[in-house]
Amino acid sequence: MAKLRITQVKSKNGATKRQIANLASLGIHRLHQTVEVELTPVTKGMLEKVSHLVIVEEI
Repeated sequence: MAKLRITQVKSKNGATKRQIANLASLGIHRLHQTVEVELTPVTKGMLEKVSHLVIVEEI
């Protein structure tokens, strides 16, 4: 599986509850926090919902 490095670059203020929950499920709790996750269909769907708040890099 491919690994992704995800960094939150925009504030979650004004985001919907669903988007905030997706960020929390990905393990992101603060602005400019970076986490590494494996690319699965579930994480891909979460990233599509919050793509305007994060930067995704492939490792």
